[in-house]
Amino acid sequence: MTDYTRRKFLRRAAASLGLLTGSWLLPGCGSEELPTVTPSRTSARSTDTPVPTAGQPSGVTKPAPTRTPDDTAGPTSTSTPERTLSQPDLVVARGGEPEEMVRRALAALGGMERFVENGDDVIIKPNICVAYHTYEYAATTNPWVVGALVKLALEAGARRVRVMDYPFGGSAEQAYMKSGIQEQVKMSGGQMEVMTRFKFVDVTLPDGLDLQQCKIYDGVLKADVVIDVPIAKHHGLAKLTLGMKNLMGVIYDRPAMHRNLGQRLADLSSRVRPALTVVDAVRMLMRHGPTGGNLDDVKRANTVIASPDIVAADSYAATLFEMQPEDLAYVRAGTAMGLGRSDLKALKIEEINVGG
Repeated sequence: MTDYTRRKFLRRAAASLGLLTGSWLLPGCGSEELPTVTPSRTSARSTDTPVPTAGQPSGVTKPAPTRTPDDTAGPTSTSTPERTLSQPDLVVARGGEPEEMVRRALAALGGMERFVENGDDVIIKPNICVAYHTYEYAATTNPWVVGALVKLALEAGARRVRVMDYPFGGSAEQAYMKSGIQEQVKMSGGQMEVMTRFKFVDVTLPDGLDLQQCKIYDGVLKADVVIDVPIAKHHGLAKLTLGMKNLMGVIYDRPAMHRNLGQRLADLSSRVRPALTVVDAVRMLMRHGPTGGNLDDVKRANTVIASPDIVAADSYAATLFEMQPEDLAYVRAGTAMGLGRSDLKALKIEEINVGG
């Protein structure tokens, strides 16, 4: 094992021990005194073994090629981004160009280096749900927000950065192009990946309360770092599409999620844990989501929200729609499961006026 990989393993092992010894201190469900929860850096991977189906690859927890077998001697899913007490729990950047807001927000969180290490395989998951609207209609994530995250991940030393979603309206190729995301990702040095059906594998969700098994995209399970980049928009059933809702794009059977949607989104979020959530509120779809289609339903907010806590990010984004965190069933469920914090008054929030 090289000095670099040994240091990396020891750092992860120490983080794993810290989580295991401290987990019994968590208060009961619904408590407003939950400690700050920092999702794992290699959050999509877990020590439970997915159940392969016929014709599908097994061993989806196999380490990435840049890791040696010794590197995976301990649980990789319990490492946490390094954080100092001076760093905020959540950053809100306003009033600038999308890329500058993303860069300023990440700098305030401690830099992309806090989440992405040299040689990491990174997946960025925006919302690219349909192939018939450009980004102006606020149904898909802002292309320049995605492009900025690709650049930052590569600048932090990522081995590769892939961007993907599983659209329900039109083909992935059409949606990638129409949204404008494909162009910005390629210009930034990243890769667009089509999520083919045979790469979804059966996975158990050991912490799921209602959803205990589903098919999740193999690449997401194997990635070292997953970055969740939803657009803030209205949704007829979930009320809002934000970070937790955006994770539906990594599973195969989305219709099955619609029964008890709030709890099932939280269950999914307990298995796929993004290291970082960046909510795109440059443009927000205020009505007729999730697909929109009328520019009168779009509000220009010029805002980006960034946090390692997906529940906190969704909780703050809800206030942009004049809602409270508890108005969203998945936020309530995620808070009760200890996936993050929704008590905004107790969080350290830094607001940045980029244009001022």
